Amino acid sequence: MTRTKRLALVAAALLGLSGLVGQASAGERFMHVGGRTTQPIGHYDFCQRLPQECNQRTPEHAPIELTRKLWATIVAVNNTVNTEVQPLTDMENYGQEEYWAYPDNGAGDCEDYALEKRRRLMALGMPAGDLLMTVVRQHNGDGHAVLTVRTSLGEFILDNLEPRVLAWTETDYTYLKRQSERNSGIWMQINDGRADAVASVR
Repeated sequence: MTRTKRLALVAAALLGLSGLVGQASAGERFMHVGGRTTQPIGHYDFCQRLPQECNQRTPEHAPIELTRKLWATIVAVNNTVNTEVQPLTDMENYGQEEYWAYPDNGAGDCEDYALEKRRRLMALGMPAGDLLMTVVRQHNGDGHAVLTVRTSLGEFILDNLEPRVLAWTETDYTYLKRQSERNSGIWMQINDGRADAVASVR
């Protein structure tokens, strides 16, 4: 993606922010989070290798204020990581399934994109509790990982399969579980009211 095209995407996202937020009522802008649930095995192994990544405590707080500047930053990070990281399955990259890692070698699959976006946004000052690794089910039934960004105007999804940053309600995924807002090593069930049933990916 050229720099011009990336800037155009950021500009378009800024112009569409108000309309995007207005599509969902206040109660729909945030996922309905239930009780504690199982940690994905890939994230568990990631925590064993990098325990500091899964011991981040965030005091209870309101989601970060979504300003135009922050929105531009979120969109830019999403675009940059989607452009820089080349898609490669865990088996191709590491010789095993469900190996969560930062894409420091320039390649990765869905959770690696999400981990890198989380790392970059945290480095820019966003709280860990507003940047949550999230497991979803795609329309075809396949599992997938994205990054949920909590803001004052709702929760948005950073996804390697989608160039736009969308409100979670604007995606066609079934949301299953995500990191706790208070403790990055704990995972919480998501009660996705848009689906008839929600199952936990184990």
